[in-house]
Amino acid sequence: MDDEEARARLLDAAEELFYRHGIQAVGMDRIRTASGVPLKRLYRLYPAKESLVTAYLERRDRRWTADLRAAVAASDEPPVLAVFDWLGRWFAEPDFRGCAFLNAYGELGTAAPEVVRTHKAELHALLRELAPLGAPPALADQLLVLVEGATAVAALSPGPEPARRAREVAELLLREQ
Repeated sequence: MDDEEARARLLDAAEELFYRHGIQAVGMDRIRTASGVPLKRLYRLYPAKESLVTAYLERRDRRWTADLRAAVAASDEPPVLAVFDWLGRWFAEPDFRGCAFLNAYGELGTAAPEVVRTHKAELHALLRELAPLGAPPALADQLLVLVEGATAVAALSPGPEPARRAREVAELLLREQ
């Protein structure tokens, strides 16, 4: 196994375990066991748990954002509303456990990797980009609150309903523009 394969296996295991059980509940030995990567190589690739957490969140950010962008691009709905449709599908996935970035911040507080803040800033920028031309900057702020609120509610009660409710509010906001 080369380093690229070892990294992929470690990140796959970390994503599964951190997202399902929490960052603090999962030790490096458990990731080693799940990945099949020897402990020595694990620590050579990720010298500290913090570096593995950061890599996991960075990869998740790239994947999550790309999936959202692709869904919006493929939708016939207005882009902002397509976001909420995609959220509804995500919330209904059997392994949905809320937002990995908010979960990480909830566990680690201010010690959470910078990628947590970067992810939220990028989401805000994406919502601003998807807003109708001429929409006030505050619309992106309001949409971000709807996305994050729906995600938090869905983490407690999985299923598409929080996204549907948030979409209804987004439709009202768009009509006011």
